[in-house]
Amino acid sequence: MNVSALIAGVLAREPRAVARAISLVEDGDEGLAALSAGIYERTGGAATIGLTGAPGVGKSTLATALVRQARREGRRVAVLAVDPTSPYTGGALLGDRVRMQEHATDPDVFIRSMATRGHLGGMALATPEAVRILDAAGYDLVIVETVGVGQAEIEVAAATDTALVVLAPGLGDAVQMAKAGILEIADVFVVNKGDREGAAEVQRELRQMLHLGAALPWEPPVLETTATTDEGVDELWLAIARHRAHLDATGSLRVRRHARTLQEVEALAAERFRHATVRALAADGDLADRLRVRTIDPYAAADELLRRTANDR
Repeated sequence: MNVSALIAGVLAREPRAVARAISLVEDGDEGLAALSAGIYERTGGAATIGLTGAPGVGKSTLATALVRQARREGRRVAVLAVDPTSPYTGGALLGDRVRMQEHATDPDVFIRSMATRGHLGGMALATPEAVRILDAAGYDLVIVETVGVGQAEIEVAAATDTALVVLAPGLGDAVQMAKAGILEIADVFVVNKGDREGAAEVQRELRQMLHLGAALPWEPPVLETTATTDEGVDELWLAIARHRAHLDATGSLRVRRHARTLQEVEALAAERFRHATVRALAADGDLADRLRVRTIDPYAAADELLRRTANDR
C-alpha cells in the first residue's frame, strides 16, 4: 500500500490502514513525513489519557475498565500500549493485547502494542505521531499506556491531555516514585489494588507529598480503585472528566497542546541534525584522524563539524 492510499485508509477509519500506518511510525519509514503531512489537518479532536506506573500495578486492567466506561458512552476508543523494544527482535511484548481480550471483537475499539524500533528518538518521538494517526482515524479517546521506569516513558505520559500515575500497595512507596520523577507529571493519582493491605498508607503518603508542594491551579486528586472489580472506576472516570473541564475552562488544553507540538518539532529537528552530524563525522576521515593524533580537541572538532553540516544544508 502506497502512502497516499494509506492516508486515505486512515481517514476512512479502516483498521488495517491504521495498523500499517503505526507500523510506519515504528519502523521510521521514509514515507512517514508524507503520512504526517496527509493527516495533520484532520487531527486535534481526540481526548488523550496517559497511563503510567511501575510493572505490576494493574495498568492494563485499569485501561480495560476505562475502555468499558468510554464504550458505555458510545465513544470510539484506541489503546496504544508502548512497550520496551526488545534488543534482540526489535519487537514489543504483546501482553497488553492478551489482557484486553474483552474488547477484542468490538469494532469501535482499537488496541495496539507498539515498539520503538527504528524511529528517531525512540518512544518520546514515535508516540505522538501514532496518537495522531488514531486521532485522524476518528477515535474519540486515545489511551496511551507506558511502563513508568525511565525518562522516555515519563515524556510519553506527559504528552497527553490527562496523565494518570498508577501506584499499588507493596510495590515501593511514593517517595521512591517521586525520586523517579513520575509524580511531577500526574494530573490524577490512582492507587490501584485498593483491596490490598497498605493501600490507605500509599494514599496518605501521596497526599502528604502534595501538600508539601506549591499550590497549583489544579490539585491532582488521589483516588483508590480495584480495577478487577470496577470498584472506584466511576470516580476515576469523573475525575478525568473534571480535569478535562478544567483544561477547557482555563484555556490550558490549547496551551498544553501547542507547547507539546513545539517541543516535538524541536526534538525532531535536533534528532535529525544529530544523525546528520554523525554521518558527516563518519565520512570525514581527516577530522577523525586529527582527533586520534590530538591535533584538534573535541570542542573544536564539534564546531567544525557543525559548520560543515550547516553549509551542506
